[in-house]
Amino acid sequence: MSFAESFGRGAMTQPWNDATHSDCILVIGSNPAANHPLAFRYFTEAKLKGAKLIVLDPRVSQTAAKADLYAHFRSGTDIALIGGMIRYVIEDIESHTEKYNLAYITEYTNAPYLVNPDFKGPGELDGLFSGYAGGVNETDVSKMKYDKSTWQFQLDDQGNIKIDKTLKDPRCVFQLLKKHFARYTPEKVSSITGTPKDTFLEICRTFAATGQKDKAGLLTFSIASCQHSHGCQNVTAYSILQLLLGNIGASGGGINALRGIASVGGSVDMALHPYVFPGTPQPQDTDTSLDEYLERVTPTTNDLKSLNWVSNLPKYFVSLLKAWYGNAANKDNQFGYHYLPKYIKNEDYTMMAYAEAMERGILKGLLCWGQNWAVSGPNANAICMAMDKLDWMVATEIFPTETTDFWHRPGVNPAEINTEVFVLPALSSLEKEGSLSSSHRWIQWRWKVADGPGVAKSELWMVNKLVLKLKELYAQEGGPNAGAITKLAWEYGDTPEPHQVAKEVNGYDLTTGKLVDNFTQLKDDGTTSCGLWLYSGQYTEEGNMMARRDPTPNTLNEALHHNWGYCWPVGRNIIYNRASVDLNGEPWNKEHPSIWWKDGKWIGDVPDGPAPPMTEGGYKPFIMKADGVAKIFCNGLDDGPFPEHYEPWESPVRNQMTKQQNSPCIGVYRQEEKSDPERFPIVGTQYRLGSMWNSGAMSRNSPWLAELQPEPFVEISEELATEKGITNGDRVVVENKRGQVKMVALVTKCFKPFNVAGKTVHQVGLIWHWGNMGLSTGDSANVLTSYVGDTNTMQPEQKVFLVNIRKA
Repeated sequence: MSFAESFGRGAMTQPWNDATHSDCILVIGSNPAANHPLAFRYFTEAKLKGAKLIVLDPRVSQTAAKADLYAHFRSGTDIALIGGMIRYVIEDIESHTEKYNLAYITEYTNAPYLVNPDFKGPGELDGLFSGYAGGVNETDVSKMKYDKSTWQFQLDDQGNIKIDKTLKDPRCVFQLLKKHFARYTPEKVSSITGTPKDTFLEICRTFAATGQKDKAGLLTFSIASCQHSHGCQNVTAYSILQLLLGNIGASGGGINALRGIASVGGSVDMALHPYVFPGTPQPQDTDTSLDEYLERVTPTTNDLKSLNWVSNLPKYFVSLLKAWYGNAANKDNQFGYHYLPKYIKNEDYTMMAYAEAMERGILKGLLCWGQNWAVSGPNANAICMAMDKLDWMVATEIFPTETTDFWHRPGVNPAEINTEVFVLPALSSLEKEGSLSSSHRWIQWRWKVADGPGVAKSELWMVNKLVLKLKELYAQEGGPNAGAITKLAWEYGDTPEPHQVAKEVNGYDLTTGKLVDNFTQLKDDGTTSCGLWLYSGQYTEEGNMMARRDPTPNTLNEALHHNWGYCWPVGRNIIYNRASVDLNGEPWNKEHPSIWWKDGKWIGDVPDGPAPPMTEGGYKPFIMKADGVAKIFCNGLDDGPFPEHYEPWESPVRNQMTKQQNSPCIGVYRQEEKSDPERFPIVGTQYRLGSMWNSGAMSRNSPWLAELQPEPFVEISEELATEKGITNGDRVVVENKRGQVKMVALVTKCFKPFNVAGKTVHQVGLIWHWGNMGLSTGDSANVLTSYVGDTNTMQPEQKVFLVNIRKA
């Protein structure tokens, strides 16, 4: 997946308070009433104004209890459910054109594009797209990939993409989308998901009504949607639905990800994912020069109506190199390009691959910064056994955790584990100053409110000491590419200040020594520096923009707040807001406009690019895409240009859509085998509690919270409880081939059996916050989760796995 294509996939399109302008809010696979109460506040306000709340979830959650429409569906079948909704919308568009914004579809998406005549879809190829190297249910990993040549668009003699704005050509994206999802009938959707047909159709009708120009619908999801072997395609399906309804860019619309912890979005922005640098793709080992790298990653287009903002990547990348290497980065040495680490194409650098490399003795050491792998990682027993093989591990924590003390876990002899563990006591977020990036791209400064205990230090202090020592050692001893360390511009002193780093991230004009106003001032000639171009503007000569606390709303739209903190990029609250207006700059919805072209200028939000409307020489609205339009046909993904339903890695049933059982490009690791559905016929999923905090490192060390929730539980339906002879409060064992966990049974009406193709399928829900450390101890559900992942991201499939359950 290209950098340009992935931009925004994990970012919220608008602020939570903008949800008050929604006519309908669709929540899928998440429980914001319990886990994101500040966001849910605005959903509640929208309901008071007449908005409908739709909740799609395997269980009746606190959010579902407040829903106008609720549908339970079997975990791992999102694409079948949303695919059926896409089918409904397409058919309704063709039957009732006046109800939908066809201009949005034809002008602002790639629906009119003509696709290669040789392209074929799963309906024609037993569940595969054209170009697959293997066959149906391929097991040879080397063949589990696609040649995407037939997924490309048709070009005319000038190299421009051929289009048909009537949307009638059988090779246009719209018609191919219609053909692809025609198989997702209400009957088929109900049979796969277990959702009653009548309920499903009512949900389709209700959410499809937001396709009217004067309506807006919000779709929101959580990390749960991504924790599947087809997680990226789940989000793609959500995006396609919202694009067909014209909801991206509109106030009250959008597609928004519920973040599970503070600054999880910021960690993505700051490149804590593999394969990316801050705001740019990471170079591959085949990129032998800076020019070669920039030519590969910088998108181009022949479309004169496309701004193609990512074509500025050379400016951002060179400025990044100047931030990292300072005076050691100049034109003569390609701005220090050869100092950079390069990844090997097709090698996996994600968490599961690292654990495998540790277990096999390839990786000898691990720096684990504030993460509790032994509880939060998939197949947790395998994670711990991998750490057993390390020579050393350095962990930073505020409490001892299951990861810092993995060698003390039940059932192992510490004397047999040779890993040397160093635990560095860290400060909590309240004991240090810095910034947090909240769910909707809002960067806010936070101030220290208390001193930390003893010798605890911030991670910034630790990293500084580590790099200074590495620079000293490499200067003395040398080593392969020692300049990568010794040439670093690292002038933070003995005790770095967060303000220093924030300014470096913002960027400087090196000719004047002053901070730049934003990324439009960055250059590729070595005269500017910037640690992350997306954040440029957060700390300028006017001061710390993240520290602003002016609650005054925008005069055009009261949901927009441009002087509270800093919303990247460039203070824009709603990204792709130019899609909320027509070609003349008039809002589709004048009651709740995002922006408006009046008297020769834009008012309202910071527009996506300063150019005038398209009829006055402006650009298409999706400026981060090379061709300026949103992608309905996503030919940059690795597992197909359209979402297709595949069963999870472990499933109690066969795929009803095609012969292809699992995603054909699924990331399967060496030690992973499936749990037998005959022995383990029950679908398991896991979720969090509002009273607990992720892996429990903090919440299980709080006496009040430990008393409130002393041990983990598993929710089971009344029907399954009767079948298994289990009563509420019984101690039970939940198990599969990877291990077993002991929990308390919570017999509840919140789960109901699913009718899947005439077969009764039970599902249970486990809580995962626990481990063997802290004041409240118990087993983590991640003992049972699988070692497989999404091919685009290698996000582990942690939300669906097979189990059985019995009384302890």
